[in-house]
Amino acid sequence: LPPVNRREVFRYARAGNPSEPENALLDRCLAELLPSLTYQAAWAEYPVKITGDHLQLGFCETDSADLAKNLRECGRIVLFAATVGIAPDRLAQKYSRVSPVKALFLESVGNERIEALCDVFCAGFDNARPRFSPGYGDLPLALQKEIIAVLDCPRQIGLTLNESLLMTPSKSVTAIMGIR
Repeated sequence: LPPVNRREVFRYARAGNPSEPENALLDRCLAELLPSLTYQAAWAEYPVKITGDHLQLGFCETDSADLAKNLRECGRIVLFAATVGIAPDRLAQKYSRVSPVKALFLESVGNERIEALCDVFCAGFDNARPRFSPGYGDLPLALQKEIIAVLDCPRQIGLTLNESLLMTPSKSVTAIMGIR
């Protein structure tokens, strides 16, 4: 994976022009969090058939005008789930009361790392369309249930979904990427 993009971490933390103390705090957060991250992904390829807004994705069928547009001219999809593990959640919870700013920075590092993991994963496929996740546009968030089940995420990468459709660990992504 590429090195941590500090500008992205500060953007997630909404710290537009970080001060010296904020940079020092980020250094401490990185030293504490990075060794605990577990970069993992589960994935599978499926054929795709699009009829109007209706998609046959190989593992399920759904209706989404936005995903149909994203997958136009694609013959197959890569279905994937990725996580950086539970460490960002645990450390942010640990510091949430004693240092809310540190907790925010830990969450922001987790956000940057999961995005970096997804970017590296997606870059490994030629002729790929941008990834598209449940909950984007008109793609139902409930599609995560099928993704997590078909990829066997609890067993493969330790990723689960609660009844409110929230993922644990929270620094995780499920997505569909079209391949032309």
